[in-house]
Amino acid sequence: MDLKKLLIIGLVWPEPSSSAAGTRMIQLVDLFLSKGYLVTFASAASKGEFSYDFTGMTVTEQHIKLNDESFNRLLKELNPDVVLFDRFMVEEQYGWRVQQECPWAMRILDTEDLHFLRSARQIGRKKQEALNLHNDVAKREIASVLRCDISLIISEEEMKILKDKFNIDPTILHYLPFLEKEITQEAIQKWVPFDDRADFIFIGNFLHEPNWNTVQTLKTKVWPLLRKKLPGVAMNIYGAYAAQKALQLDNKNEKFFIRGRAKNAQKAIARHRILIAPIQFGAGVKGKFIDAMHTGTPSITTTTGAEAMKGDFEWCGFIEDNLEIFVDKAVELYSNQNIWLSAQEKGVTIINNRYSAATFADRFIAEIEKLDLTAHRQKNFIGQILNHHTLQSTKYMSLWIEEKNRK
Repeated sequence: MDLKKLLIIGLVWPEPSSSAAGTRMIQLVDLFLSKGYLVTFASAASKGEFSYDFTGMTVTEQHIKLNDESFNRLLKELNPDVVLFDRFMVEEQYGWRVQQECPWAMRILDTEDLHFLRSARQIGRKKQEALNLHNDVAKREIASVLRCDISLIISEEEMKILKDKFNIDPTILHYLPFLEKEITQEAIQKWVPFDDRADFIFIGNFLHEPNWNTVQTLKTKVWPLLRKKLPGVAMNIYGAYAAQKALQLDNKNEKFFIRGRAKNAQKAIARHRILIAPIQFGAGVKGKFIDAMHTGTPSITTTTGAEAMKGDFEWCGFIEDNLEIFVDKAVELYSNQNIWLSAQEKGVTIINNRYSAATFADRFIAEIEKLDLTAHRQKNFIGQILNHHTLQSTKYMSLWIEEKNRK
């Protein structure tokens, strides 16, 4: 099966300088381009100042509309071999149109992370209740997984949840982590040395609730203890879309600084000695740690923060959930050069063994290009049922809105 035309439908125009999700999307675009695909990127969202510039890449951009038959005409014109949905909400909106106009196009869902898992953890923590994975978001997201031919899962922990907790057939799931260049000795030699670095850094898009919660945890629970143990050391918070409530946390006397957007995340991280991230809830794989490892910056985080990132290897710093011990470990990592250097080496091991693009990219493309769609879909009969029934409500709601918009 010669798959050469790819349509990506984006929830937003990717912003790799703002979020790991944006970086992930550009990695996928680069991967398909490298394999000779003609790529069209479409989104109904408005472009922003920091949207990725596809100029110079053989990517066609298309602005599309919600609930509008013009998208059907675009599908007929493009006649894509593969359609990739950027998160389940996009598949809900456009999946039935793709099925109607291009029934034999392979449908791939890039989950980014499991939204229902992140939501369940956030709600469970807020209400001090047991984790409830069987929530309404899960019903929508897993239905989307079942309707698609392949779903890309970025975390091994999330693969396990889907297979063990929800009995999802592994043949419709594909583990595809971040696709990174290996860290070479040449790259290591360019790292900023221990003595030339100072201070702590946290970085993360403020629109992402786990990041905002982490900043609050740093401000109220971690930094008051940590700054007493390391007087003179500063806490620098970087992240796109910092709202006024975040900016108000800036306090020069406490050396707690809200720096706003970093023009280049890796360059910002590389100037600091430690990435500190007491993440309390979330899902997926954290791009901030990938960036830290690429710059030789050790980190300290929680079990949730490091989830599914290190595999059987040792973490590039410390993992600790008790915040008082967390502070002591942060001091140790910041002050002890030997422990710090050892943590650097562990980061190299993690990147080169668990995120090397050379390991995962070719395997993924080979799998989708050899897939017999007819046999694959017959095996996933639940998916056929959902495509037949579930999306009809979405379809007719969309058509009703479309008709209403004409009046």
